[in-house]
Amino acid sequence: MVGGQSGCPPQLLLWGWRTLLLSQCLSSVLSQVPDPELLPTPPPKKPDPVTSETVVFWGLRLWQVIGIFSVFVLAVIITLCCIFKCRIPRTKKEIEARHAQRQAAKKYANTLETVPPLNELTEIPGSTPDASALQTVSEQVQTQNPNSSPLSGVIVNEDHPSTLSLPELG
Repeated sequence: MVGGQSGCPPQLLLWGWRTLLLSQCLSSVLSQVPDPELLPTPPPKKPDPVTSETVVFWGLRLWQVIGIFSVFVLAVIITLCCIFKCRIPRTKKEIEARHAQRQAAKKYANTLETVPPLNELTEIPGSTPDASALQTVSEQVQTQNPNSSPLSGVIVNEDHPSTLSLPELG
């Protein structure tokens, strides 16, 4: 060994370095490979996908259960609509007719509030009957004017043409 040179040719030295480097890389890679005994068990099998032919319960398929449920819901809706008369009017005429019917019902309810109680309209048991109070309309007309026709004493009210009233007998 003269002049500080080693006795190995440079190619052999290069091969040594390559081998050293390759063994270092392989040792680092092999240390990352897990031991087969420590590997976890394979994952469980996935369940079959749910289709319309899947048996849900009581031997019924999914489409049968959905059909039965739909029929039940439809029956409940139809029953409720029939009970509560939930119908959407289709024309303007029907809407106006319904409004007029509600107004007439409201007016009728208001007139019922002004009617005197039943005990004021009928005879109370044990009381003395008033002969003039029990006269019928035809008797009142006949006693007023026996020579005239029965309809001559009837006056038509101008405010409400459908109501008739008799003149005072006084």
